[in-house]
Amino acid sequence: MILDKLLIPMLTATEQAAHTVADTLGTAAGHAAEQAGSHAEESHELPNIIHMLDKVVGGVFGDLYRWENIAFAFLAGIFMCVVAMMVYRRREMVPGSFQNVVELIVETLYNFFYGILGENTRRYTPFLGTLFIYILIMNWMGIVPFLKAPTSAAVIPISLAIVVFFYSQAVGFRRLGVLGWLHHLAGEPEDIVGWVLVPLMIPIHVIGEIAKPVSLGLRLFGNITGEDILVAAFTMIGVMALSIFGKGTPVGIPFQIPFYLLGLLMSAIQALVFAALATIYIALMLPHEHEGESH
Repeated sequence: MILDKLLIPMLTATEQAAHTVADTLGTAAGHAAEQAGSHAEESHELPNIIHMLDKVVGGVFGDLYRWENIAFAFLAGIFMCVVAMMVYRRREMVPGSFQNVVELIVETLYNFFYGILGENTRRYTPFLGTLFIYILIMNWMGIVPFLKAPTSAAVIPISLAIVVFFYSQAVGFRRLGVLGWLHHLAGEPEDIVGWVLVPLMIPIHVIGEIAKPVSLGLRLFGNITGEDILVAAFTMIGVMALSIFGKGTPVGIPFQIPFYLLGLLMSAIQALVFAALATIYIALMLPHEHEGESH
């Protein structure tokens, strides 16, 4: 229950990010104009700490570089666990400012999920809240200098989507039972026409259930990748704009700042969309006693 209580404000990193990223590119960005062809395969994103250590040190960092997306995903999880323990140990009857922020986040997420799940919200908020905050942190990691958004690699969002798929199916098994789950998969027929169409509806529903995690993961992957490409492209343009004053110019015009600010907003929206769709998938698996109210 505590993992859904995590969120650290990261907006203060924006101004520092614009300056530090330009410094980080240094020599590599300074030679971009004359070596664009040879480095085209790496130009779609800014270098991160693992990438730079691999280039400078090599060795074990070379092996870690091949798993950098998973490494940064684990880093986000570790960050969440650390913050969760801090919140748990410092909880008070009269909350301080940090506890107030966490409680506000939890209450906001609960109210949002309540609009979809109703009385079932308390049961599923820990999973859905953790999912939202975890994706948000990973998205925002791409804006922090020397880090990388793991969600810009397809394996991470698709893996999360698969988790949502199996979780929602497990909810269906638990709440509907095996026969109820099969009835749902058959399109919930109620009359003779519906039962006649069962052989047609089952394949359609199976394809639809499989398509849900695919579309869920690819949507997140595509949007975060697009943000990273924009930031990297305009950072390189800013550095190359000053390269006329000499090769290896370590700074550039911060054209990327508006995209950092836009990335903060869009990353939050994408995390919210992912969590909202996951909530809807779970709601579709619940018994429909209050179907009229839900509509």
